[in-house]
Amino acid sequence: MKNQLIKYSQNIFMFFLAMSVSLTTYAQNGGLDIDINIGKPEWYEQTWVWIVGAAVFILVLVAILRKKR
Repeated sequence: MKNQLIKYSQNIFMFFLAMSVSLTTYAQNGGLDIDINIGKPEWYEQTWVWIVGAAVFILVLVAILRKKR
Protein backbone atom coordinates (compact mmCIF):
# COMPACT_ATOMS: atom_id res chain seq x y z
CA MET A 1 0.00 0.00 0.00
CA LYS A 2 2.77 2.39 0.93
CA ASN A 3 4.66 1.65 -2.31
CA GLN A 4 1.56 2.34 -4.36
CA LEU A 5 1.05 5.64 -2.58
CA ILE A 6 4.65 6.69 -3.25
CA LYS A 7 4.38 5.65 -6.90
CA TYR A 8 1.07 7.53 -7.24
CA SER A 9 2.52 10.68 -5.68
CA GLN A 10 5.56 10.48 -7.98
CA ASN A 11 3.27 10.24 -10.98
CA ILE A 12 1.30 13.28 -9.85
CA PHE A 13 4.51 15.21 -9.22
CA MET A 14 5.84 14.34 -12.69
CA PHE A 15 2.53 15.38 -14.23
CA PHE A 16 2.65 18.82 -12.59
CA LEU A 17 6.32 19.18 -13.47
CA ALA A 18 5.57 18.42 -17.12
CA MET A 19 2.67 20.89 -17.11
CA SER A 20 4.81 23.65 -15.63
CA VAL A 21 7.55 23.05 -18.22
CA SER A 22 4.92 23.10 -20.94
CA LEU A 23 3.50 26.40 -19.68
CA THR A 24 6.99 27.89 -19.41
CA THR A 25 7.87 27.02 -22.98
CA TYR A 26 4.51 28.32 -24.20
CA ALA A 27 5.09 31.61 -22.37
CA GLN A 28 8.42 32.05 -24.17
CA ASN A 29 6.63 32.22 -27.51
CA GLY A 30 5.73 35.89 -27.18
CA GLY A 31 6.56 36.88 -30.74
CA LEU A 32 8.45 40.06 -29.93
CA ASP A 33 9.27 42.24 -32.91
CA ILE A 34 12.64 43.85 -32.22
CA ASP A 35 14.14 46.11 -34.86
CA ILE A 36 17.79 46.96 -34.35
CA ASN A 37 19.21 49.76 -36.44
CA ILE A 38 22.99 49.61 -36.28
CA GLY A 39 23.55 52.34 -38.83
CA LYS A 40 26.30 52.40 -41.39
CA PRO A 41 29.37 50.24 -40.82
CA GLU A 42 32.49 51.83 -39.38
CA TRP A 43 35.74 51.94 -41.32
CA TYR A 44 37.27 49.09 -39.31
CA GLU A 45 34.35 46.82 -40.14
CA GLN A 46 35.19 46.88 -43.85
CA THR A 47 36.91 43.76 -45.23
CA TRP A 48 39.21 45.65 -47.57
CA VAL A 49 40.65 47.66 -44.67
CA TRP A 50 41.78 44.46 -42.94
CA ILE A 51 43.26 43.07 -46.18
CA VAL A 52 45.23 46.26 -46.88
CA GLY A 53 46.34 46.43 -43.25
CA ALA A 54 47.57 42.83 -43.31
CA ALA A 55 49.42 43.43 -46.59
CA VAL A 56 51.15 46.54 -45.20
CA PHE A 57 52.06 44.66 -42.01
CA ILE A 58 53.61 41.81 -43.99
CA LEU A 59 55.58 44.25 -46.18
CA VAL A 60 56.93 46.08 -43.12
CA LEU A 61 57.79 42.78 -41.43
CA VAL A 62 59.64 41.54 -44.52
CA ALA A 63 61.53 44.85 -44.82
CA ILE A 64 62.62 44.72 -41.16
CA LEU A 65 63.70 41.08 -41.31
CA ARG A 66 65.56 41.55 -44.61
CA LYS A 67 67.43 44.58 -43.27
CA LYS A 68 68.91 42.58 -40.39
CA ARG A 69 70.73 40.19 -42.77
